[in-house]
Amino acid sequence: MSKEVKIGKSDVIATKIGLGTNKVGGHNLFKSLDDRDGYAVVRAALDSGITLLDTAYMYGLGRSEEIIGEVLKEYDRSKLVIATKASQDPAQEHKKNNNTPAFLKQAVADALRRLQTDYIDIFYIHFPDEETPKDEAVAALVDLKKEGKIRAIGVSNFSLAQVKEANKNGDVDIVEDNYSLVHRTAEKDLLPYLKKNQISFVPYFPLASGLLTGKYSAVDSDKFEQFSSEQFKKIISNMSRVKEIAAKYDATAAQAILAWYVANPDVSVVIPGARKPEQVLSNVKALNLVLTKDEYDEIDTAFKEF
Repeated sequence: MSKEVKIGKSDVIATKIGLGTNKVGGHNLFKSLDDRDGYAVVRAALDSGITLLDTAYMYGLGRSEEIIGEVLKEYDRSKLVIATKASQDPAQEHKKNNNTPAFLKQAVADALRRLQTDYIDIFYIHFPDEETPKDEAVAALVDLKKEGKIRAIGVSNFSLAQVKEANKNGDVDIVEDNYSLVHRTAEKDLLPYLKKNQISFVPYFPLASGLLTGKYSAVDSDKFEQFSSEQFKKIISNMSRVKEIAAKYDATAAQAILAWYVANPDVSVVIPGARKPEQVLSNVKALNLVLTKDEYDEIDTAFKEF
């Protein structure tokens, strides 16, 4: 695996495909998760050459971080990139977000303990709160960066105005937000700002909750009520074409979609999740699928209206 990317203005280097770990220990988010699978998923990712693991306190209220921390002891920590996030305040039953400097500094200390590591490569403010000036929140992370406790500063789920406020002093390295071929609103304003300011971008839900894997058909429209019937029909039709492109490479539709993100100059790292190790191994194969310019453009154009 040779495709790597530099994160923002930091010195963090990561593989273009990482692992989203909300299904690793995220018992509060998904039913019937097995921690044994979680350990196996993380090991499969690291053994396959993936270097970036994306987690968060809210993935099992720290359980995901604990599992990753246990596995980290088996690998060379210096070659791995650990990203985690926090903002949900346990003191307020996780119903409110907290971006105050004191909260963020304690959140980093707690995450370091659960991850059993001396530093976090990327730390995100998971969600904005309503009160804290965003540049003040980021200033607290700058302090932690100077102390060597974090290496890159990120924000997640911030509006463009909040990203600009957070980046007032040019300290934001990376932004994580909802983006996929069927959810492209970030392209209008957010992505141009990030590119201009040397800020990396990581999309979550890149496979749109399975819609972009090709496993659904026209009869499944009730599972995706955010789309009109006409939009859903178009997505299913587009996925038929994606499957044809993928077949040329003996690949799956999901691998072709992930290859599109890898080739997208606005996307730094794509972080599909996985419940089982075999899903990780399938996702990693997308790095070996290099779309032609015509294929990339065809997929891009087919989904442009979204």
